[in-house]
Amino acid sequence: MKLDIITIFPSYLAPLRESLLGRAISDGLIGVQVHDLRDFAHDRHRTVDDTPYGGGAGMVMRADVWGPAIDTVAAVPADGTTLIVPTPAGYRFDQSVAAELAGRNQLIFACGRYEGIDQRVADHASTVMDVRELSIGDYVLAGGEAAVLVMVEAIARLLPGVLGNPLSAVTDSFGVSSVGLLESPSYTRPPDYQGLSVPAVLLSGHHGAIERWRRDESLRRTARRRPDLIAALDPGRLDQADLQVLAEEDAAISSGRSHLAD
Repeated sequence: MKLDIITIFPSYLAPLRESLLGRAISDGLIGVQVHDLRDFAHDRHRTVDDTPYGGGAGMVMRADVWGPAIDTVAAVPADGTTLIVPTPAGYRFDQSVAAELAGRNQLIFACGRYEGIDQRVADHASTVMDVRELSIGDYVLAGGEAAVLVMVEAIARLLPGVLGNPLSAVTDSFGVSSVGLLESPSYTRPPDYQGLSVPAVLLSGHHGAIERWRRDESLRRTARRRPDLIAALDPGRLDQADLQVLAEEDAAISSGRSHLAD
């Protein structure tokens, strides 16, 4: 996969060269190129923004700068290319979107700043390539670079060979085997820390009991932290043990609420 990132702050993307991503780049699994948007500006001041039509606060990044930048880095033909524009006004980026984008040949990330990028950039690009305006959460960042770091890591770790253990991506929260549940807690040595012990079942060597414990803890954690995910579960994929755990957790949560009300 080829990743092209266009930004006015190229050094912001330096963390892409670290850790798993850095190794994947070194191993040739991912190609990454960061492009300075100002190289495509038309004046000696390398201006990339202007005041918005219709008035309003802030500045808007110019279409006649962004257009040539995207055209320059896009593969020809662009049928395997997706342009990603991080924006709080975009569709939600989640694990399913990451998995879909991991199957593309080229991803171009357009890191906006100020009040964003002239909408005509995405509209025009959509006539020749797939375009996704995506949001990583319900908050506003100073620019798209931080969002790109999040999305690139989420996507890249799904590519074959990037993770040392391919099962890691499967068992993660939101992974294929999690069926929409959060991951269970993890423990390692020492077995006792500050008076806290590793759950005995994890030291038992009983693989069936361990898997059941992990499933139960995953259900409990999801019920407490993300009840919206529990509500979205397919009841047909829950066994009697699952239902019992959820009933107990629901009772515990309700009891806690009643104490708060008192």
